[in-house]
This record gives sequence, C-alpha cells and structure tokens, in this order.
Amino acid sequence: MFRKIFGFLIITLFFVSCEGDNTRIRNPYVPNYPFNITIDMNLPLYSSLLYPSNAVSIPPTLAGANGIIIFNAGGNYRVYEANCPNQTITSCSRLEINGIRAVCPCDELEYSLFTGLPVTEGEYAMIPYRIERNGNVLRVWN
Repeated sequence: MFRKIFGFLIITLFFVSCEGDNTRIRNPYVPNYPFNITIDMNLPLYSSLLYPSNAVSIPPTLAGANGIIIFNAGGNYRVYEANCPNQTITSCSRLEINGIRAVCPCDELEYSLFTGLPVTEGEYAMIPYRIERNGNVLRVWN
C-alpha cells in the first residue's frame, strides 16, 4: 500500500513540476499579431540569408508587432520579433542588427541571434517565431 501511495506522489510531483514551453516566451510588452509571410532568398533583398551568420530585418508592415529578424545560424534559420523584449513598442524599441547580435536602442541591451537570449542582462529573451524552409524559400508565421 505504501509503495502505491509513494509512487503516486512521485508521479504527481513530476507532472506538477513540469512547465510548458509557452510560459518561457510570454511577454507582457509585445502583443501577438498573427502573420504568415514567404521570403524568397533568391531575391537580392534577402540573398544575404543564404550565407551563415547573416541577418535581415523585415518591417512591421509585413510581419510581427514591430517587424521580425531572420537569421541564418549556419543553415538553421531563426526568426525573432524585432521589438526589444524588455520594452513596450515605442519609437526606439525596434532592435538593430549588429553582426550576430541584436541591440535595443532604448536600453542598450544586447541579444544573441543564435539563441535569442540576452547577452548582457534583461528579464525576457527575444520572442521566436516558426519557420519552414523549402529550398531557398522561407515561410515564417506565428
């Protein structure tokens, strides 16, 4: 009897302690606007994405709350919201690409484009979006 109760408690604690991945990216500063875009990397505007460690910024009129950043992490593409993760949307809260990092002009916080995590400090990481590659065409959505 004791073994059954003990086993039940262990299993219950295991499930209670598990945390879903969505809690990691909930961010009170950035609204979630739905979008679905296609990026053709054969076009000159996006051709730099064919090479590792290059990033392209897409304006908010096409995707995201304040635009998006697409990054080639060695053949694996990453897409992030272009709004500073720790700022509400303002005139200075759009991230700027600086090599393999994104910098927030409001507070000078830096984020890795490989991981989306803050390099310096900051409560929130960059918000990732879904991406699918078919040859030289990328489909990005949330």
